[in-house]
This record gives sequence, structure tokens and C-alpha cells, in this order.
Amino acid sequence: MPLTPEQAAEIAEARTTPRPTLRATSPGMEAELYVAHEILDHGLLRVIDYMGDDAAICQAARVSYGRGTKAVTDDRGLIRYLMRHWHSTPFEMCEVKFHVKLPVFVARQWIRHRTANVNEYSARYSILDREFYIPAPENLAAQSVVNNQGRGELLEGDEAQRVLDLLRDDAMRSFDHYEGMLSQDGQKGLARELARMNLPMNTYTQWYWKTDLHNLFHFLRLRADTHAQYEIRVYAEKMCEITRAWVPLAYGAFEDYRLGGVNLSARAKEVLQRRLRGEVVTQEMSGMSKGEWREFQAEWG
Repeated sequence: MPLTPEQAAEIAEARTTPRPTLRATSPGMEAELYVAHEILDHGLLRVIDYMGDDAAICQAARVSYGRGTKAVTDDRGLIRYLMRHWHSTPFEMCEVKFHVKLPVFVARQWIRHRTANVNEYSARYSILDREFYIPAPENLAAQSVVNNQGRGELLEGDEAQRVLDLLRDDAMRSFDHYEGMLSQDGQKGLARELARMNLPMNTYTQWYWKTDLHNLFHFLRLRADTHAQYEIRVYAEKMCEITRAWVPLAYGAFEDYRLGGVNLSARAKEVLQRRLRGEVVTQEMSGMSKGEWREFQAEWG
């Protein structure tokens, strides 16, 4: 379980102790504050703090005072306009801070998004828990033969069990050695900052991750995509649910124009226009490479 009884009690206490405020709040996000969502086998995701709501986006775009005089329908239209035309700064007026517990190899992929403030649990000062990510059988797949970054067919039977045993045994052995090297109970041992080097990439770490809504949308567009790696996608999918509750108008526009939308190159746009005029266009006539044409055909047929 990601939470101990003590941690669950601490969260329950925080959620039952409201604090008065003059700032704008989001009812959907207030319901999400501190709630720990279990991810993978030992991971979690929860909102620690946030700032702003849909109205803050519109307020920044209009540079107005207070709630303004515009109706909700006007706010929706404005937000969709901002999203459609790739405006960014109004969305940067909203911020959110997540507490994330995740495997180290997922964290190293996640940290490539360099537009957030991050503070990670330090294994130089603290001793890590004996927790590792072991994939569920339905997520244990072989290397894809067509995509060097993806997965292919599922492993089954003896081969799947062999891999699971290796992952579990290697993780346990490494942690045994980690604990054996540490200086504990007055005995001489290796410093924590050195002992941690022996731990595998499926060890769990934790961090606080704070970002603005514009950059959160960029993260979600890439990591909630069906082509994203499963182990980071499940975090992104839960973040999508939380963001929808927080800023429903902005998330609706994001879902329409980014998650569900398609970007076209100039050549792809020209091919579509010619097809609409009834012309037959082949890959050789399009000016696209074979790879571009294959992706275009997959999307547009």
C-alpha cells in the first residue's frame, strides 16, 4: 500500500481542517486537495496546493479586476480562443503542486519536462523504503519490432514468470546489499550517499512537483497520449482527471484542441485540400517521406 495508517490519518486531518481565504478557489480542486490516488503497485499522486481557476485565466487575458462582468459562456469562448491560437501566458496564471511517489526510471523520464519546480526525497539524508515497481503480468511485454521506444506482444507463461522472478530477485538482493552497507546502530558502514548507488531503477522515490497550467497541459499532451509509456501514462491520466475537476473550461478546450486534435504540416494540409477537391494524391505526389505518408494515412486514411 502507498500509504501507512499514520499518513492516511494525517491526510484525513488536513482535509477536515478548513482554512478561511479571500482568494478564488475551485470547488473541484478543493475536493481533490490532499487525496492520495494509488498508482501502480506502490505509487501515489496527490495535490498539495494550487492557485487560480478558469476565471483567473480570463481575468489575466482581459487584465480586469475581480470577477468582471462577463458571463460563463463568454469565459468558455475566450478560453477556447486562447487554446486554439496557442496563447500561453493566461494559462500560466494557474499553478498546481503535486506530491508524487514513483519508480526512479519513471522519474528520470518525467524530469525531462524542465518547466517545473521539483524537490525530490533525498537518499543522502534518509534511508529508502524497501519498495520496488514490479509490472503486473498484463503490462509485461517484449520489445516492439517496429518501434525502438515501444512494446510489442505480451510475454506469457514460463517466460513471463522468469522475467518477473528476475526483477523481484534482483531488486530484493540489491536492497539487502544496500541495507548491509549502511552505517546503522553505531556500526561503521558506507555513507548513505554512496550506498544508494547500488539500488535498481525500479526503486520508488518521491517528490513535490509544481508547475503552471500551460506547462502541465504540455506534459499531459505528451504523457497521456496512448503512445506514451504505460508507467508514466497512468500518472498523467489521473492528472487529467484532477485537472478537469480544477479548471473544467480550460481542460475542455485542451481536450478538444490538444488531446483530441491533430497538427498538420503544410504538405499534409495541401494533400487534404486536394482530396477535398476530388483529386487522387499518392505518396510520390505529396512530397512527403514514406514515414510521413504512413503516419498521414494512419490518421486520415
